[in-house]
Amino acid sequence: MQATFTPEEKQFLLDLARKTITEAVAHNALPKFDPHGLSNGLTESKGCFVTLTAGGRLRGCIGNIMPAGPLYKSVMENARNAALRDPRFTPVRAEEIDEIHVEISVLTAPQPLAFSSPDDLLAKLQPHKDGVVLQIGFAAATYLPQVWEQLPDKEAFLSSLAQKAGCAANAGRGPNASVSIYHVEAFEEPRK
Repeated sequence: MQATFTPEEKQFLLDLARKTITEAVAHNALPKFDPHGLSNGLTESKGCFVTLTAGGRLRGCIGNIMPAGPLYKSVMENARNAALRDPRFTPVRAEEIDEIHVEISVLTAPQPLAFSSPDDLLAKLQPHKDGVVLQIGFAAATYLPQVWEQLPDKEAFLSSLAQKAGCAANAGRGPNASVSIYHVEAFEEPRK
């Protein structure tokens, strides 16, 4: 995905996510914020994820695939939810905040990926570029493009995604599976 945010906009969103995490952990609230004067890029409705790591390990990741209001507001809500409401982790504690590393991924709108067979699907997926939404009946799950770093094999990636959706590992290759792809512009705080 071509860069659409200026360095200043990226820094603003990272700072906003950091302030939100601090306020959420301390007071379970979003920081007071006046959006007046923000650029169009920051107020446009976009899907986004906020990923928190500590010591290189995932500590929370929450987001919305579809646009759900102004980007700055989605970043705030997803930062709070990643810190306090990711069901895979205990809530971030105040003494952990300095160890938390923040990454933001801004998504393009998902587009259906047409494929004629499981092999055709595998051929069309682009590791490290495509974020993938896998829908199997009423179950669905997504992986950001960054997940390809941990799961570079296409079959393993799809199997893990099917299991994340609560389905059998091979369900992503079944007749009830549909796939949409999206791309992200990801940016993160400097590593300490």
